[in-house]
Amino acid sequence: MQQIFNFVLKNSNRLLFLLLLVLSFVLTIQSHSYHKSKIISSANFFTGGIYEKINNIDEYFGLRAQNEELAQENARLKSILFNQKDTTKLPEIDTTKGINKTVITVAKVIHNSYSIQENFITINKGSMSGIKPNMGVINSAGIVGIVDNTSKNYATIISLLNVNIKINAKIKKSNHFGTLSWNGKNTGFAQLTDVPRLAGVRKGDTIVTGSESRVFPENIGIGTIDHVYIDNETNYYTLDIKLFNDMTNLGHVYVIKNKDADEIINLENQSKKDE
Repeated sequence: MQQIFNFVLKNSNRLLFLLLLVLSFVLTIQSHSYHKSKIISSANFFTGGIYEKINNIDEYFGLRAQNEELAQENARLKSILFNQKDTTKLPEIDTTKGINKTVITVAKVIHNSYSIQENFITINKGSMSGIKPNMGVINSAGIVGIVDNTSKNYATIISLLNVNIKINAKIKKSNHFGTLSWNGKNTGFAQLTDVPRLAGVRKGDTIVTGSESRVFPENIGIGTIDHVYIDNETNYYTLDIKLFNDMTNLGHVYVIKNKDADEIINLENQSKKDE
């Protein structure tokens, strides 16, 4: 305390000068609107810059929540889309159950392999979220794979980049069907086989999921024809399909539940037994 008192006594003249200078500065600002506006403008610029930086930080840390909200909204819109055949009409409702036949669950990819022959994906949703084996998985670009196994909170997916996967697909413009699989070579391409020669195919034609699939709704994007091979022995085409999806970079995905799938499977199995 004595040191502070000594400092004030020693620098009393300087402190008095500074006090008078500040006082005169304040009085000048108060009495002149031009000076006042300049000071306020400068203060706003300074504080505004700080607020902008803080807001940018808040937005950065809020991206996760925003992405989750966007994924949920995309799921809702896709559910509406998948439950109608004519996009110009309102979605039809299953009147026997009062709900749409297709349900979508949003999940996040937490592991993704793509460098081996039998690749799998792990997501952060499982049986507690209603996810079961044989459900289709897509994202905003197209198909991703098919659910293989589930635990309470997680599920594994047979990736589109798995040599064991087979998906019913078709040429969008002609509705000619084939079987989509992966030959284990290039992560950017899959193969559509058993396409009849009478199908007019051309490089750039779009390939989508077919109506015979119980896993995926019809017309989900897969990719475009990149190369056409002719099998002279079977008289069928084999098509190289350039995938819409970058299977090496997956984030949020949508797990699709077709509520009629079990009924269809049971009916088909009963028909096989009757034969």
